[in-house]
Amino acid sequence: MSSGMRRAGEESPAFYALPGGGARDYVTLLHPPYTAWHLSYVVVGGCLAATVDWWVLGLTVLAFALAMGVGAHALDELNGRPLETRIPTRVLVALAVGSVAAAAAIGIAVAVERTLWILPLVAIGAALVPVYNLELLGGRIHTDVGFGLAWGAFPVVTAYVAQTGALRIETVLAAVWATLLSLAQRRLSHVARSLRRETASVEGRRVLGDGTTEPLTRATLLEAPEGALRLLTAATIALAAAVVALRL
Repeated sequence: MSSGMRRAGEESPAFYALPGGGARDYVTLLHPPYTAWHLSYVVVGGCLAATVDWWVLGLTVLAFALAMGVGAHALDELNGRPLETRIPTRVLVALAVGSVAAAAAIGIAVAVERTLWILPLVAIGAALVPVYNLELLGGRIHTDVGFGLAWGAFPVVTAYVAQTGALRIETVLAAVWATLLSLAQRRLSHVARSLRRETASVEGRRVLGDGTTEPLTRATLLEAPEGALRLLTAATIALAAAVVALRL
């Protein structure tokens, strides 16, 4: 529903979506739990370095918060209004362009200060945002694997390269971890999105071994995937906090 208006009793488009209108739309646009989840990959990648430059790590987190948290999500909302916000199209475009440009500027500054090896990653990141979220190139990148690599592996690798200018086996293994975890997120969120945004009604019951029955509703079907998403978000953030504490 592109108007952003939701009828009474309708499911919200996401478990973290606030009631539509005003500043609440901008909070919803950030996908707060998922943004925090993927920024945790940046923290983990940066903290794999033997010596952590906290200023550089902070700038890397800020760059990803802008490009992914703001820019990618603004383009995602522009592409079909999945969150049903009322944010004007021109504002979404401005948020996307401005945030990605600012993130690229931060990346270039880090490259000049630390290592020029970060420049190719800055270029890749700036391209990934529109290519993935607007489903360019025929949607070839907008796949489960594309999601895992772009929003899982890429933040880990970029944060580590920003610290060291190199790659090591532990970085590759951490990138695999982030990719697999992002794939799990994608599988779970696909089920939740389908139930919330595409399912008109649910009818049926579950018959247990003792003969008792339980009704099947949209709420009962959402409980497991969205509960798992909440727990995985908290677990990933907790891991990032643990590696920060370890390195301090």
